[in-house]
Amino acid sequence: MTSLRIHWCSPLDSGQHKACEKYDTGRLDFAGIVDFAQEAEALGIDSLLMGISYHMPDPLPMIGALVRENGSVKFILAYRPGLLHPTLFAQVVNTISWMADKRIALNIVAGISPDEQAFYGDFEDHDRRYARSCEFIDVLKRFWSGEQPLSHHGDFYRLKNAQLGLPYKDYERPRLYLSGGSAIARQVAISRSDCWLRYGDTPEGIAAASHDVLQAGCSVGIRMHVLARETRNEALAAVKGMMADPDQQHHEWVRQFVARCDSEAVKTSFRLAESASDDWLSPMLWSGAVPYRGGPALCVVGSYEDVANYLLEYKKVGVSEFIFSGWPTRDEMRRFCQHVLPRLRELEAALERQRESTR
Repeated sequence: MTSLRIHWCSPLDSGQHKACEKYDTGRLDFAGIVDFAQEAEALGIDSLLMGISYHMPDPLPMIGALVRENGSVKFILAYRPGLLHPTLFAQVVNTISWMADKRIALNIVAGISPDEQAFYGDFEDHDRRYARSCEFIDVLKRFWSGEQPLSHHGDFYRLKNAQLGLPYKDYERPRLYLSGGSAIARQVAISRSDCWLRYGDTPEGIAAASHDVLQAGCSVGIRMHVLARETRNEALAAVKGMMADPDQQHHEWVRQFVARCDSEAVKTSFRLAESASDDWLSPMLWSGAVPYRGGPALCVVGSYEDVANYLLEYKKVGVSEFIFSGWPTRDEMRRFCQHVLPRLRELEAALERQRESTR
């Protein structure tokens, strides 16, 4: 049985200390991000997700620099088809594969906001963006399979006798994650990706949503937050303190953003938050930060032991990896790796022994 892969979201912004404050933008603390990545590596984090949004620094040059500052931690590059032509994108990724000894994976994001897509001159609707993602991935895979020269005449891209002198290192390809919560996102994940990456839900909700994905042989990963303390009361006190004096102007900005959003993943996460009883979807799953931070902010909250046990429930329904964040994210990563992860590994080992005994 393979152990759960534990990834973390790199703070391309300042790394927020509270869940209910506005985004901190307008500067880049690259030295701090290097230090964060080095600690993540020392703590045993598998990969760092390098997110993409107009309010963040671009992840491509960040990864190009960070891979020279680390030796084992991997990087998951979030990128949107439509920003770069597939030939140029393959060339960039191939280059990083040599710089990083293949420590790069791709999270293909079709896009969540027509407003933001329009910032970059992209006016395709939701389903057309997923159709483009399919074509984008297909062309990339042809490059990575060694096809040269490569010609393609599709609905979104045209290439004639395309060639790349630098292949992906060892003639391999990066692991592909496909994000999204809609039916078309699941189908694209099944047909084109290695892992369907989605926002959180209860283990029961994840099991229902991912059944067809798992049956098709595609992995399932969850993007969410975690807040763990020695006791549940300490964790609840931390939640209360983190939500003190919320920025209502930012709350309204997020509400308006979501109203114009066409992402099923985003809308589903907000529907879940609205359906929660006093901001709790389950005794372990807190949704109170979603109205301020969006879908990734659904948060597992509890004692170290309880959080480890709850995460194992996701594994039992087929989840194989998590991409976590926290508030502040570096402190939470440290707590998680020092106190939750050892307990989770013990639980995984016990589960494997149990399964072996029944074979």
